[in-house]
Amino acid sequence: MSQDFKNLDMTMMFAIHDALRRELERIARITARVDEDPRHVLSTAVGWELFKKFLTVHHTSEDDMVWPVMEAALVGKDAELALLADMEAEHGVIDPLLADIDAALADRDSGLERLTGLTDTLYTQLGGHLDHEERDALALMDITLSQEQWQAFSAEQRTRIGDDSARYLPWLLDDIGAVKVANIIGKMPAPLRNAYENDWRQAYEDLGIWTPKTASTTR
Repeated sequence: MSQDFKNLDMTMMFAIHDALRRELERIARITARVDEDPRHVLSTAVGWELFKKFLTVHHTSEDDMVWPVMEAALVGKDAELALLADMEAEHGVIDPLLADIDAALADRDSGLERLTGLTDTLYTQLGGHLDHEERDALALMDITLSQEQWQAFSAEQRTRIGDDSARYLPWLLDDIGAVKVANIIGKMPAPLRNAYENDWRQAYEDLGIWTPKTASTTR
């Protein structure tokens, strides 16, 4: 899909979108389980915390470093500004769902009844947003943002990820084909590639991110 873009390298944008879709599928499977309380799985597995953090990093970085810059550049262009308003509004619906799901996970009484509906809504809303962004907003980014502005967006995400960098890259590349992995890490500095290949990937695999930490009952 990158050949459709003339100015910006969208490789990492599609990679994070694909990773979020992958995790949505995993969360949907967990909440459909009948052999174990999904509240226990989500509340104790590392996967839920990583999903929340990396989704929040991605959205808040867009909110701070992408939409405002584009809005300033597109003053007077009503259709384009309406699209950006839609992007921000969709974030405003999706992000609070994470807190709502956490509240359901902590609710011993009615949390289980609410959880499936909340995760279904997250699946629908986030999946729809990613599709909308790829269909309409990425092309607008490509013709609106400069290379410097795009790099600033990427740098902001790296800053927000912070100490979780060692888990972010293998999380991003989890369960994708070798050709895509090679394409992504091939664009990275050698020290980063080496860290991923020699240390980070195995450490991430050892986490078993969707394996509950204990067999105890839901908190």
